[in-house]
Amino acid sequence: MLPGLLRRALLRRRALLFVVLLSQFKALPQSMGGPTDSLTQNILRHTTSGTSLEPDSTAPPMLMEMRRNWMFMLHGQASIAEQQQTGPRGADKVFSTNWIMPMAQRDSATSEVTLRVMLSLEPATISGRYYPELFQQGEIAFGKPIVDGQHPHNLFMEIAALYDRKLGENGLLSLYLAPVGDPALGPVAFPHRASAAEDPLAPLGHHLEDSTHIADEVLSGGATWRKLRVEASGFHGREPGEDRWILQVGGMDSWSTRLTLAPAKDWVGQYSAGHLHSPEAQHPQEDVLRQTASIAYHHQWQSATLDALGLWGRNHTIDSPTNANGYLFEATAHMRDRHSIWTRIENVDRTTDLLGAAAPPRETMIGRVQAYTGGYAHRLFRSNWSMGELGAQATLYDTPNPLRSLYGEHPFGVAAVINIHLGN
Repeated sequence: MLPGLLRRALLRRRALLFVVLLSQFKALPQSMGGPTDSLTQNILRHTTSGTSLEPDSTAPPMLMEMRRNWMFMLHGQASIAEQQQTGPRGADKVFSTNWIMPMAQRDSATSEVTLRVMLSLEPATISGRYYPELFQQGEIAFGKPIVDGQHPHNLFMEIAALYDRKLGENGLLSLYLAPVGDPALGPVAFPHRASAAEDPLAPLGHHLEDSTHIADEVLSGGATWRKLRVEASGFHGREPGEDRWILQVGGMDSWSTRLTLAPAKDWVGQYSAGHLHSPEAQHPQEDVLRQTASIAYHHQWQSATLDALGLWGRNHTIDSPTNANGYLFEATAHMRDRHSIWTRIENVDRTTDLLGAAAPPRETMIGRVQAYTGGYAHRLFRSNWSMGELGAQATLYDTPNPLRSLYGEHPFGVAAVINIHLGN
């Protein structure tokens, strides 16, 4: 009993420190990071995870203040969800997904330096080391593979320093160094995508598409010219361990490369590939070759904005015939400054890990799951530093035949959601 009380007291203390950190930024004036005119200007904003990119026309919400030669910014959001799911494996839980990202930039005529930290309180706001999500798989909790659930993010999601050397108006040479961060593999990670800004749940294809956004020992280099960017990264391939409060370490044993193209201000696409050494703790002998391709779109009208993403991700387990594919489309629209609607549609391969204790030692494909999500939220308030919404979403699943005895034919989940965004 005593260790449990001490742990809860420690978690409350950490939560209080997190709130105190946020309060230090309340005095910052409201600002909106406006659209940019070129790919190089977009890169120099560094408002996404790692070195990934949204379209040039995207206007990320933030708080911002200039002090001497430094620009200080604060990004963040939090969702409180009450999730209920049907079927034999459905579960209910109240939880919060959240992150906050303070950053500082110093710009000159020839270069720019960016310092950035991303933090999350999910280790405290998601009890039991995961929240319920039917058909989700990946990572471990209490020494066992997580099945039908999504793990929390780490307290330290990113600690990074970025240096950009300007080559006139159209070129950049970039360096990214992060003890924990996001290598050049995949699109913008789902917690930071504008197209997923209102959905509190992780995509089912997360571990096929963007799960490396919290990787250890990341070193990336990139070159940009006009509308094209090429990057390469080295990093530690193992996904984070169960203790989400600590900084973890590991050797640089994996690599990735990414090609990004921004043909117009509303569009950006990427193709990336990487070799992940022993990414999953439950399959330590397996290396994975991951490929992803995505197209992101943003457009703003007088009274509405639309963000959308089409994404493919594929894991090939090296020295085996196992290939897992995930296909995703998601979109979020904000209308008349009061209404938000969103959708996510997925078609994702699942493996025998969903069988839990009955799973064979060698992971193989067992079927493909379809998930259809729709949601709506109404704005409750807007202040000079934040905006809050109340809404709900529902997800309907189509179960493959081999899993219908475990899940039912069409289980579904519903969630009431409160979303809070810094900036507006």
